Amino acid sequence: MTLLQRLARLAVVALALLALPALAQPALWVAHSGNSTLYLFGTVHLLPDHTNWHDAQLDKALKSSKTLYIELTDDNQANVQMLALKYGLDLSHPLSSKVNEADMRRLQQAARVAGLPGGEATLEPMRPWLAGLTLSVAPLLKAGMDPNSGVDKQLKAQFEQAGKPVKGLETAEQQIRFFADMPPAMELAFLHSVLKDFGNAKKDLNELVGYWQSGNVDAIARKADLKLRKQAPGLYKRLIADRNARWGRKLHDIMQTPGVYFVAVGAAHLAGPDSVQMQLAKHGIQTRRLP
Repeated sequence: MTLLQRLARLAVVALALLALPALAQPALWVAHSGNSTLYLFGTVHLLPDHTNWHDAQLDKALKSSKTLYIELTDDNQANVQMLALKYGLDLSHPLSSKVNEADMRRLQQAARVAGLPGGEATLEPMRPWLAGLTLSVAPLLKAGMDPNSGVDKQLKAQFEQAGKPVKGLETAEQQIRFFADMPPAMELAFLHSVLKDFGNAKKDLNELVGYWQSGNVDAIARKADLKLRKQAPGLYKRLIADRNARWGRKLHDIMQTPGVYFVAVGAAHLAGPDSVQMQLAKHGIQTRRLP
């Protein structure tokens, strides 16, 4: 084989290696208390197709766990749609009557870019929080992100197939009311922040998925927690810190019963100074990140 042929073959091998998915090792923590073991794993609720996120250590933890806890289990489409209609519509006060002209122009443009059926008219009967959530998710769905391929959905299917129980830390109604019960000023602030970052939604999610795949918890804290805490401290407290505190108490209580539990919640809840791990520590349960 000539030198040129050798170099050509090496180039083909190098290109093949570059085409392989990056080695994924999302962060995984473990805690022990008496005869109980608790694994903590951060999730991403929307993922590009074929995202690589399993590794041997994670699979071993999943296999040994007898019960799965995720954020919620009653998130089927019919239930969520019913709750959105119940809490998210305000037919007497259209959205255009609640926002200023500048934000209304941004809403119209965002609705067109997101490809909403009916454009901005689709948003008119919505309360600001529901319009904000709709505009947060719509461009990601348009870009091919599939909520059914989210990590929590895949874990739920895996445990159910193995005949293991799957339980929710919250209900869909609780999660929706975190938004629906916001004071009007906070609701509008949430919508405004969505409009401000609208054009970066796909880029931001892809960055977050990359940090999550590589187990870069500090970057997740900066990207998700710190940004929200700076832009909207009241919203951060409501959606992150307070929920983490409740989950910490609940997981402490769960660990009073012997067993091996696997807990999978959004990755932002396992990062930053108000993380679930910090809440567990307040109850005397220390977590350790697995290498």
